[in-house]
Amino acid sequence: MDIKRAKQEIKDAVEAYLLKNAFGEYEIPAVRQRPVLLMGPPGIGKTQIMEQIAKELKIGLVAYTITHHTRQSAVGLPFIREKEYGGQKYSVTEYTMSEIIASVYEKMEQTGMKEGILFIDEINCVSETLAPAMLQFLQGKTFGTHRVPEGWIIVAAGNPPEYNKSVREFDVVTLDRLKKIDVEADFPVWKEYAYRQGIHPAVISYLELRRENFYRVENTVDGKLFATARGWEDLSQLIQVYEKLGKTVDRDVAFQYVQHRMVAKDFANYLELYYKYRKDYHIEEILDGRWDAGVLSKIGAAAFDEHLSIVSLLSGRLGELFRECYRQDAYVAKLYEYLIYYRDDQSVMMLDDVRMMAEKDLEEQKRAEILTKEQEHTLDRVIDALTRFAMGLKGELFSDDDAFDCVREMFAREKEELDAAESHASEVLENAFRFMEDAFGESQEMVAFVTELNDNYYSIWFIRENGSDLYYRYNKGLLFDERREDVMRQMDEAETLLNTGIK
Repeated sequence: MDIKRAKQEIKDAVEAYLLKNAFGEYEIPAVRQRPVLLMGPPGIGKTQIMEQIAKELKIGLVAYTITHHTRQSAVGLPFIREKEYGGQKYSVTEYTMSEIIASVYEKMEQTGMKEGILFIDEINCVSETLAPAMLQFLQGKTFGTHRVPEGWIIVAAGNPPEYNKSVREFDVVTLDRLKKIDVEADFPVWKEYAYRQGIHPAVISYLELRRENFYRVENTVDGKLFATARGWEDLSQLIQVYEKLGKTVDRDVAFQYVQHRMVAKDFANYLELYYKYRKDYHIEEILDGRWDAGVLSKIGAAAFDEHLSIVSLLSGRLGELFRECYRQDAYVAKLYEYLIYYRDDQSVMMLDDVRMMAEKDLEEQKRAEILTKEQEHTLDRVIDALTRFAMGLKGELFSDDDAFDCVREMFAREKEELDAAESHASEVLENAFRFMEDAFGESQEMVAFVTELNDNYYSIWFIRENGSDLYYRYNKGLLFDERREDVMRQMDEAETLLNTGIK
């Protein structure tokens, strides 16, 4: 199954394992809770989904890559203890607490969370000395003599044998005690994630056209060649930083992340064309509503794959605008929540008190590790705004009502910035549709454009919040499902054309 479905399966299992009855007991006793075993190729996001699940369920997460551990760190160190059996004293070997189990208890102390996920990665790649302990761990939920605390769910991940020479096969006795989920790389699912994470539009559009290059692992005489989801995401971040520095990502730089020489070269060539099209077609001017007959004539003479690159450039820039609007909206909404406290308790609360409340919330939620990066960024902005607002009130003499009126005016300016950003994004979206009409009409390119909008979480959010008559018209009027199949067929044909002489 794909990684999105696997995430939901694991999340459902964790929720089931943590469900309690009226007596406060787990509905599924710990002894009957099967550890989840997630099997799939490296670099597709197995660790990432565990972090997402823990944050969404607001539970703890302790993650280990078991190949980094020795038997002593995983199981504990032996020591001699005197014990009495039948009136006789004996020297008995016991073990100190496993470093991994100790980390679970430390996480509980740190976050205050009594429930969580213990995630063990590369479970089937352990050393020969550690393998028996791993089998005991999966079968009995113990490391050495110490059991995983109640309320903590075991999730393990491993790689199939074709991806790792050191893989050890589990026997039937062990597998029969596990909830085993097989996952595989899936580009459409990753594409949804890519839009949410702000992956560079050139990476998304390249992989849309060359889906076979999204995940490749090949054995050659020169060793393993591979391209993975993790590699594309890391390369995307580098491209974005290099653009700010004015540096170029060439084939050698791409190969440092996408370690498949042909794919890295192909992508570097595509990225060069991507930048060329952005400059030649004046994408920013188009989005501002300015284009002429010369641009339309040039596009009319271009090949279909070049048309798709133009669509990608437009949708990529729109996605950036929509994402900024989303962040601004989240910030204004969270700021409003805190200002409500000030409005309702002005007699006993100053604005500085509200700021300290927000700082305390941020500190507690960071310690509990339940914040996403976006949520943390939003709270940081709120605290900055409350600090500015409080400084704006200092040195002035206000009655309670006058002080609140002043704060309301300051908040109104923040809301005006949001309204201006959304108004600008709406205007840019309309310009993009008007350009698409002039350049392509009701064509496969228009279907590709609407498809990109539909695939982007931030686009859908923005249109749902602000509306777009042209989007609704084309999304409904293009017989969308049928036309989407047509555009996918043409994209496959364009891909075959581009692959000529490369494979």
